[in-house]
Parts: sequence; structure tokens; C-alpha cells
Amino acid sequence: MNQEELIALSEKNIVGTYRRQPVVFVRGEGARLWDIEGKEYLDFVAGIAVCSLGHSHPKVVEAICRQAGALMHVSNLYYTEPQIRLASMLTEHSFADRVFFCNSGAEANEAAIKLARKYGHDRLGGRYEILTMKGSFHGRTLAAITATGQEKFHAGFAPLPEGFRYVPFNDVQALEKALSEKTCAVLLEPIQGEGGVRVPDEGYLKAVRGICDRRGILMILDEVQTGMGRTGKLFGYEHYGASPDIMTLAKALGNGVPAGALAATERVAAAFGPGTHASTFGGNPLAMAAAVATLETVLSEGFLERCAQTGEYLREKLWSLRKDHPVVQDVRGKGLLVGLDLGVDGNAVVKACLERGVLINCTFDHVLRMVPPLVITRRDVDRLVQVLDEVLER
Repeated sequence: MNQEELIALSEKNIVGTYRRQPVVFVRGEGARLWDIEGKEYLDFVAGIAVCSLGHSHPKVVEAICRQAGALMHVSNLYYTEPQIRLASMLTEHSFADRVFFCNSGAEANEAAIKLARKYGHDRLGGRYEILTMKGSFHGRTLAAITATGQEKFHAGFAPLPEGFRYVPFNDVQALEKALSEKTCAVLLEPIQGEGGVRVPDEGYLKAVRGICDRRGILMILDEVQTGMGRTGKLFGYEHYGASPDIMTLAKALGNGVPAGALAATERVAAAFGPGTHASTFGGNPLAMAAAVATLETVLSEGFLERCAQTGEYLREKLWSLRKDHPVVQDVRGKGLLVGLDLGVDGNAVVKACLERGVLINCTFDHVLRMVPPLVITRRDVDRLVQVLDEVLER
């Protein structure tokens, strides 16, 4: 079938939950994709911050093939080596003492919400309320969209679960004021991704950590988008000197193979015991093998430094567009999580770039989000900026 026929078949048979671009991809390598008609694209979306090593990375492909030939799945009623290896690596390289594995960011955040409430029940006299940030995004399952501080994601799904309240991001005083005797945790992203790539002030996360410590409540960081090297450090919290009690991961964890994780301190993780939480496919050997290969590569010498340097170059080049294009309002981000704020609807720009063979994403209506594979080159950045220059000229 050709591209038009496949798109028509998709429209007939798949639930319409996505506004898809009119292209069918069949192959990827590094930071490049090819559609069914053979056209090549430069990918600055990476599955929305998922394929951090690029498409079909040889080390990940090898790990998947080797594991698929040995063991793909057994129940979590038994031990498996890839899961144990990944958990050990994550605890070695983070604040965490314990890890729970699942399959996605939404699942990881659901697990974090459950763990915070269980901890509040067991250790905080029954506290259950979680404060989250306006403009945040934590997933599309019911508790996760309720935790998400954007009303557009809530519409049509009432009644939503109780126990969530929203405060402005990057506002310490508002957070202090919102705390109550019911509060058990504060949930936030180190950098808001879906909220328009909003970077907090330098001392904000430290201040949140201090508030949580003084009140004896938990700090939960959603690192689904910022984790696994995206910001130029392995985890986003490392930029700010403020370790959480609970952290969630997914997206880039398996470089395209579905994998998610909740990481927590020993004190907090102890609130979960046998039967309190589970995932049939979470931590399966195939996903864990892919994640081990991914994490080993991200931790290899010079990888994170190159990511940080390329991200700095990307932001500099995007800022240069402002000279000829007043529509450019701001450029912000860390590492290779970068937003170009146009101040106007950016979806037409996304479409025009697609036509020219460059994939970008628009979030919060007016922010062009660049979350490319962490292996992109300066030449790739130059091509992106050249195309944006042409498109913004129109």
C-alpha cells in the first residue's frame, strides 16, 4: 500500500486520539527518518524525547535481539537479571535506594501518587493531598491528568479524583501559602516540557526541597521528559542541587522500547509492600535489556558533555533568528530540551518544516519544542535553523 492508502486505513480503524501529520515512517537511523515514499527527514522530535540515542542504535538493537532470543517475559513473581542490573545502575547513579518498573510515564506517575498517599497514610497521619504546578503535565490516565495543572486536559472526564491542588510554577510563596494539614507531597517537573519548556529560577527547586523538609512532606520530581541525559546531566535535578524523595522516569529509558520507573529513597519506598502495587509487563527482560544498553551509552565518557555543548549551540543559533524574525520571543531550555517561543500559534511552522524534511513539535500552542536525539551534530542544528529561517520568512 502507498502512503495515502495506509493513512486512509488508519483513519478507518484506529481511535482518533491523535492529530497525526500526513506521513508514514518506515525506517530510522540516528537522527534521520525515512517515509514510505523514500523521503528523508531530520528528526528533532525523537518520539517526543524518547529516542535519545537516535533510531536503531546498534547497541540497543543488539541488546534487544540477544534478549529476545533468550527470554522476553516472565512474571514479576520471579527474578530476572536485566531488571536487577538496571535497578542497580539507577540507584548507583541517583539519590534513590529502590526502583519500581512499569511501562510508561503515566504509569510511573500513577505509582508515585499511590506511593505518596500510602506514605501519608502510614507515616503522616492520613495526609493525602498532593500539590502540583499550573502548566504541568503528568500523563493521560485519570489520576495523572488530575495531577496535570492544565484544565484543557480535564474537560469531559469529571468527576476527577480528589486530593490535588494547583499552584503557580516557580513561585515559592504561592507554594508555602497552599500547604495544608492534608498535604503529603509536592509533585513537579524540574523543567516543564508540555507547559512550554519553562525553566525555573536557579534556587526554586532548592526552596521546594526546603519547604518539604520543614513540613515533613515528600518532594516528587517527574523526570519523564528531563531524565536520562536530556538536559546535559543524567537527571534534571542535578542542575539544581535538590534531590527528591521520589522520581519518575520513562520516555528515553528504553530508547523506544516501552519502559518506565519510579525511584525512591529507602524510607519512602518502604511504604510499598507485596500486593500494594504491581505491573504485569513492568520490568520485563526485553525492555530492561534495552534500557541497560541505553543507560550504559548515556553514561559513557563524554556523552553528557557533548549533549550539553550541542544544546548550548542550538540555543545560540535559535537566538540568532530573532535578528530577522521579530516573532521570536524567547529561547529557553537546558541541554537538548529547548523551546522557541513565538508568541503566536506555531502549528503552521511545524507543518511547513515537515514539508521541508525537518520534524519539530509545538507545545503550549506557541512554543516550538526541540527534543532531538542526543546524538545530533552541529551540522544538524545548522540545517534546522536554516529551515526555520526560511519558514519564518513567509
